[in-house]
Amino acid sequence: MPKIVSHLWFAEQARRAVDFYVSVIPNSAVAGETTVPAETPSGPPGSVKVIEFTLDDQNFIALEAGPLDPFNHAFSIQVQCGSQEEIDRIWDAFLANGGEAEQCGWLKDRWGLSWQVAPRVLGEMISSPDRDRAKRTAEAMLKMVKLDIATLERAFDGAG
Repeated sequence: MPKIVSHLWFAEQARRAVDFYVSVIPNSAVAGETTVPAETPSGPPGSVKVIEFTLDDQNFIALEAGPLDPFNHAFSIQVQCGSQEEIDRIWDAFLANGGEAEQCGWLKDRWGLSWQVAPRVLGEMISSPDRDRAKRTAEAMLKMVKLDIATLERAFDGAG
């Protein structure tokens, strides 16, 4: 069976980024780090780092190999949170570490990687068969920066 692993190319500071990610996201760990022992387009033997890690048991590889293409919104990591406290903790940790808040629960970390910090219930509300409830929820979300579960629930229930 194939194994799916998301691959993130960092120009620099890959280990620093990975260490931060695993410190903030529960059930996360660094599995290993190595260097490429051959000459590569990015540099001499040993200059390219490969770090294997998990974020909430999802597999990732961080490659530190110098500049190529910057991260952009075409790829993001979504953290689905079970409570407002979890949203607040993760959101605040990213901002305190040099991240920048964006609309609709998105933020960019200090390395330029896009993240979505969202409540698990948001997907359920937006996919509700009651399209009026779903629309109110989506409209409320579109007005937010950091997502607020209570406000989304009020919109879903027609009370906000």
